Amino acid sequence: MDCTAYRRAPRALWPFPCGLLASGPVPLDLHEWISFEDDTHRRTWVFDATFLRSSWSCIYGSGCQGVYLEDASHLAEGCCSHGAHFIDEADVQTVVLSSARLKKRHWQFKKQGERDGILGEEDGVTTTRLVDGACIFLNRPGFEGGTGCAFHHAAAEWGERKMDLQPDVCWQLPLRLVEDTDEHGYVTSTLREWTRRDWGPGGEEFHWWCTDSSDAFVGSKPVYQYLRDEIVEMIGAKVYAQLVELLERPKWTPLPHPAAKR
Repeated sequence: MDCTAYRRAPRALWPFPCGLLASGPVPLDLHEWISFEDDTHRRTWVFDATFLRSSWSCIYGSGCQGVYLEDASHLAEGCCSHGAHFIDEADVQTVVLSSARLKKRHWQFKKQGERDGILGEEDGVTTTRLVDGACIFLNRPGFEGGTGCAFHHAAAEWGERKMDLQPDVCWQLPLRLVEDTDEHGYVTSTLREWTRRDWGPGGEEFHWWCTDSSDAFVGSKPVYQYLRDEIVEMIGAKVYAQLVELLERPKWTPLPHPAAKR
């Protein structure tokens, strides 16, 4: 395979890691990446094109096995078995204010929240409090207001975006934006899928995690369209438009997601 033409092209236009594919066996977890420089800031944007072009979709309530050591589909907890970790005080205040708007019809544990508070702590980090082994905002099966996140139900009723009500980590999953700044103040911002390692050491012990299971790659839209609002909130509309132009360029066959291939 002759890779010379691809190596001459700008990195953002490489259709695959050519040298790697030409040199031997393909790694099991091979992803393709797109990168480009920011027009106005000292920043490089890096995107997991393989995941963003994949058919991943949330299958909560439709086969999601949760994040325990064994299949926990019957609990309908999804990735809400642990308290949501807040990223800063603004994140905390968003949830404090939005939780005060929730009614009993939205939130199964409203009484407990009003009585004992909604915040907890894990390893020195502020989190949402746990009730009966899962997030206080997770309505359990049988609740007349509906199973799942109380903020989801309220947002649907109010015609609002759930991301304006929830902890940041909740609406961002399964996306993860990682930002690294070098000693000269230059920033590299990487948008990729949330993996087991992002949960810490315990993530490798999960019985199941959605982004590495073919069960969740059943969406009718690619991720960059399915999660458009979330991505725009994380990177901005201008950068998103540049990303879409590259993801949709003609005569490009992106690498399939490893989980989807399995």
